[in-house]
Amino acid sequence: MKIIFSAAIFCALTANTFADPQLTSWFTLDSGKFAQIYRNDADKNSGQPATTWSNGRNAQAQPAYCGVQEILSSANWIYVRSTGLGSQIMGPWQNGRFPNLPTDQHFVFAIPRHPTAQTNHNFNHLGEIGMFVDGVRMFDAGDAFSYSNQDSRDAEPRADIGQGDRIWNRDALMNEGRTFDAALAHQQNRGTYHYHTEPIALRYLLGDHVDFDAATKTYRESKSAPQKHSPILGWLHDGYPLYGPYGFSNATNSTSGIRRMISGFSLRDGKNGADNLAISGRKTLPAWEARENNRSAILQSFETGPNVGEFFPLGHYMEDFTFLSDCGKILGKDFDLDELNGRWCVTPEFPQGTYAYFTTIDANGKPIYPYNMGRRFHGVPNGRLVTGIYEPVTTNFVNTANMALTAKASANKTTTLLWKTNGYEAK
Repeated sequence: MKIIFSAAIFCALTANTFADPQLTSWFTLDSGKFAQIYRNDADKNSGQPATTWSNGRNAQAQPAYCGVQEILSSANWIYVRSTGLGSQIMGPWQNGRFPNLPTDQHFVFAIPRHPTAQTNHNFNHLGEIGMFVDGVRMFDAGDAFSYSNQDSRDAEPRADIGQGDRIWNRDALMNEGRTFDAALAHQQNRGTYHYHTEPIALRYLLGDHVDFDAATKTYRESKSAPQKHSPILGWLHDGYPLYGPYGFSNATNSTSGIRRMISGFSLRDGKNGADNLAISGRKTLPAWEARENNRSAILQSFETGPNVGEFFPLGHYMEDFTFLSDCGKILGKDFDLDELNGRWCVTPEFPQGTYAYFTTIDANGKPIYPYNMGRRFHGVPNGRLVTGIYEPVTTNFVNTANMALTAKASANKTTTLLWKTNGYEAK
């Protein structure tokens, strides 16, 4: 049986659907457009993007659509079907030398509708932590590799020594930033396009105090003072929102003015009451990680990291940062965000208050640690990729112009909508 969704059906959705930020915050304006990349600098300079591409490892043989293709909901879950490809022109990456290209991931992401705070705080070596509202995946601050004390070097894809000791964990921006495109994103070897830091191109599309230079095809923070609260940029696995960098000056007062949210983290460089790793060496963990990982901050000789220097500068590892509360600074006075990179606050979408994460930038508009989230979730991280939808759902958005939907009965007799586009069926 074929189901046809019309504009009339879409407009007939209930009023409370439109009042729910988990349903209304998604960026669908470009869902009917084909994703594009610049393969190299010549493509970018000439303004000639491609809608199909291949490098021998990753191939997009047919055009694929941008990001969010469908939004469905039940009493307890939001389901988002996405290609995982950005709405902006992606790339280039290292002028075409980067070995990976993005590909249509045709996944379904489930987000809990009723987030609950964790009672037992569990440390996370994270990886993927959520999804941005344009349907692009959100990764944590690390690049999955760490220092190997035994080998006296960092583990990395070509090292053949695994992922390292998982004690001194590499910061993705510091170590992989050269592989990011102008939007600050890249993809791993399976073609999953993702961000580790702020999604500056998405912020531009959402009107969040970002300018685009059409000549250089780059994005930068606007120089004028921010005039409005940042929009929701994404949703974490625990169901809480991630906002851009600007919030209300007073967390509980929506008339208190707008300013940039100040991160609670600072380099361990001897300033702000922090220790100085350049003098002491990487022999201790920051108190926040020792606390969250339930271990001693004082390391054994086989756990220490490399000395600070040219090849291992401060900021090379996430553990090179201290949390300011551990240095005598006061949350809400000296800085805004807790060690998870969020706070309880009112926002335009949540006038009664919510816990919210904020992406962090410095005074010059550059991303700063921990970027989108700290090393654990505030809530229970039930969000995940799913292989199917096996419960009754409401369709809140569907890209009807470019998608055919069929109905199929699942094992438990409920209806599952299967997404078919460009010759394949995503389940």
